[in-house]
Amino acid sequence: MNIARLNERITLQKNEVVTDQYGNHKTVWTDWFTCFAYADTYEKEESGGSVTTDEERGVTFEIRYCMALSDISSTRCRVLFRGSAYNVEAVDMMNYLKKSIRLKCRRVKA
Repeated sequence: MNIARLNERITLQKNEVVTDQYGNHKTVWTDWFTCFAYADTYEKEESGGSVTTDEERGVTFEIRYCMALSDISSTRCRVLFRGSAYNVEAVDMMNYLKKSIRLKCRRVKA
């Protein structure tokens, strides 16, 4: 793995259920892991009505493997990158060589 390419800082967040002071349960995103990554756009699609066009961005993040990320799941985490949140659509463990992990993500609509 060429670590010189890992030039973007990302934060992985986990989806957790917390209880407030009144006993109510709610789902929140909490920071879980911060690391450097290689970011690459993989597709751009334009969708929307005749007046307004929304751009959907897809980004692939490649990060170094570590034991803390061995149980990463696309259903329980998301990525914060340059002020935007990205839902993880797929996790590729890169043939389980324990060198890198690829996350295929799509930007969360506001």
